[in-house]
Amino acid sequence: MSKPTLSDLRAFMAVAEHRSFRRAADLLGIARPSLSHAIRGLEDSLGVRLFHRTTRSVSLTEAGKRLLGRLDPLMHDLDAALEEVTGEQGHLQGQLRINGNDASIRLLLRTVVPEFLARYPGVELDLVAEGRLVDIVEQGFDAGIRLGEAVPKDMVAVPLGPDIRFLAVASPRYLAAHPAPRVPDALSRHRCIRQRLPSGKRYRWEFSKRGQVVEIDAPGTLTLDSNPLMVEAAIGGLGIAYVPEPYARAALDEGRLASVLEDWCPRIPGLSLYFPGSRHVPASLRAFIDTINELRNQVEGLAPSTPLAKQRPPA
Repeated sequence: MSKPTLSDLRAFMAVAEHRSFRRAADLLGIARPSLSHAIRGLEDSLGVRLFHRTTRSVSLTEAGKRLLGRLDPLMHDLDAALEEVTGEQGHLQGQLRINGNDASIRLLLRTVVPEFLARYPGVELDLVAEGRLVDIVEQGFDAGIRLGEAVPKDMVAVPLGPDIRFLAVASPRYLAAHPAPRVPDALSRHRCIRQRLPSGKRYRWEFSKRGQVVEIDAPGTLTLDSNPLMVEAAIGGLGIAYVPEPYARAALDEGRLASVLEDWCPRIPGLSLYFPGSRHVPASLRAFIDTINELRNQVEGLAPSTPLAKQRPPA
């Protein structure tokens, strides 16, 4: 029996982890037919079938599960050994993939990325900005970025910036014609500027005070998907908007907007970088986290020009 190559074994692990030849091929940077050929060759050399394949799904056979169970710790030990040899500052190599929304990626570009790339020019940093929430393990990312309260419980979180606050704001002209609400339920008598999330759903406004949590399906005839546009609409007197404070701060300071229900708008944990705590942490990710921690005083959160949608993780 010919011995499998290391690339064959890594190909097997990629397909086993993602349950998809297409996704594994994309992550490995090879053509799907080449990946299928490598897996068939591995199965032939071992004399066992490793995957059940249908037109819609890929799953491990019992032999495949046994092989994966033995390979997983061995590959982690191998990666750790290689990183110990090449992991000195300035000599890291490989790719680091991070998923986040547009706001969080812009935050990294302003703060952490310049210093990280200057220190580790051998690392390819792949930052994917998209509004929808994804399973970072399934999609092949090393880390993701979300608001702290939305980080999955089985992940390790590293704070990127300070706590943030969402505010309900309206123009003085609007409030002169429509008395300010004193409790969230009073929003039912107001025109609200609604927000559509990247998932297509409308965001339910969330308020809390002394342990009481209220979610409001804000009424209104105007829906937008951009925080800056929501602020602009509120300044124009079109209703009450609910946005992260940095977007409205300048207009609030200038008197073009006023906040309402402020005592129902507490601060919440800001953005966090997160990653699986149960898996081997690549040296490049450890270096990225070290850079974040060193620059923490510079990572001050979101600028008004960076869009952010507060989202809950999918059920």
